[in-house]
Amino acid sequence: MAVTSCLTAIALLLTMIVIKLVVRRIVGPVQKQRPVPPVVSWVYMMSALPTLLTKGQQVVIQDMHTKLGSVFTLSFFGVKKVTFLVGPEVTAHFYQAPESEISIDNLYEFTVPIFGKGVLYDVDLATRSKQIRFCTDAIQPMKLKNHVDSLVHEVQDCFSKWGQEGAVDLKHEIGNMLMLIAGRCLLGVDIRGKMLGEVSTLLHDIDHNGLHLFSFFFPYLPIPSHQQRDKARAKLGEMFGNIVRSRKNSGRIGVDVLQNFIDSQYKDEYSMSDDEIIGLLIALLFGGHHSSSNTATWTGACLLSHEKYFVAAIEEQKKVMGQYGERIDYKILLEMGTLHCCIKEALRMHATSSLLIRHAKKSFSVQTREGTTYEIPEGHTLASSTVVSNNLSYIYKDPHIYDPYRFSEGREEDKVGGKFSYTSFSGGRHACLGEHFAYMQIKVIWSYLLRNFELKLISPFPEDEWEKFIPGPRGKVMVSYKRRHLVST
Repeated sequence: MAVTSCLTAIALLLTMIVIKLVVRRIVGPVQKQRPVPPVVSWVYMMSALPTLLTKGQQVVIQDMHTKLGSVFTLSFFGVKKVTFLVGPEVTAHFYQAPESEISIDNLYEFTVPIFGKGVLYDVDLATRSKQIRFCTDAIQPMKLKNHVDSLVHEVQDCFSKWGQEGAVDLKHEIGNMLMLIAGRCLLGVDIRGKMLGEVSTLLHDIDHNGLHLFSFFFPYLPIPSHQQRDKARAKLGEMFGNIVRSRKNSGRIGVDVLQNFIDSQYKDEYSMSDDEIIGLLIALLFGGHHSSSNTATWTGACLLSHEKYFVAAIEEQKKVMGQYGERIDYKILLEMGTLHCCIKEALRMHATSSLLIRHAKKSFSVQTREGTTYEIPEGHTLASSTVVSNNLSYIYKDPHIYDPYRFSEGREEDKVGGKFSYTSFSGGRHACLGEHFAYMQIKVIWSYLLRNFELKLISPFPEDEWEKFIPGPRGKVMVSYKRRHLVST
């Protein structure tokens, strides 16, 4: 009996081995389950709270990156899990994956009260994709070339109001300047003078009251700041609605973004509604003006704080003027390589979007620079810190130092780590539509300032507005000026 039982057990064991070998032969070897990212402990999260409240999220994210590496997860009571991806080695899928795998979903719902219903993050993917195409077509580089003369005219007209010498808040002046530029390019002659000043005030109210971090998580919370945001948005929508209807009723054909939107059609050949046009105009105006204004101000603060590069930018203008005279056009702007690098470096150090958010619809794996592979589970919220990624010391030499030459020919540090080493304009499927327009605007402004004024920063170098989802320079950026005419070489 014992012998029979033993033989039976051996037979069963051999049968199981044979079945396992056959299954392995058919389906391949069983894959060892990849580890999930390390989870930030509650002890650390509680200890980091004072830093978060006094210095902002980026300082905390940087510290977690130092302690845990380029991939780590924050778990909120086990219900909400946010996985951070830092660096080009682990963010390729984040930027390039199709919407069916990595999605924006409702993560940007905080923009709906700002842009309005029926556009962008309030519509389905197909409609949003088409609306983004309308925006892309309206501000593509080939069309932007036609706006350079208008930009130069607006800049000359605005700075002609300065005296022979004095002091100004650079942030305020550049903000007004870019509002004039945006008004000319987006809405043409339909919006000028006092109306443009009112638009600027309303945009400021929306920005000041609708872009705090708590607005990202609770965009419809009935608090005074959100009520102010909604009031300003309603007034701005009313103003733009009158402009849209006036243009349509007049039959006049403009050469601006508004006209592009009026002429745009969906696949079934129906045009956008007035509300859709208004929403997209506000989205472009808000995004473009806000980010360009911050970047242009940071560029000035950085240049005026680093004499070496300030002098280099002036020398470049002398050289350009020696070749082309006072004229500025699209081609000449492209030749301002030093100024381009100065803007790019300011944006690396002071990104206008500190955190990019996505949602994992499917699980995927990433491999760190050290060779560790992690499995990112389906359902996780994904976050990529632009600020931390733009300051990685293995990509950027002395990342805390302002050094525009790091982007010059021969160094090009942003290309060392791969495609997503520099993400100030995001990247992949959701790359910023207005990158070319932003550089064009800022170059027109700073080429004029460098040619016509002696400038000096007379206030302390500004701090970042870390408490805002889209941070800018805090407070006034005071600059003294004195008129002069640059002599070409």
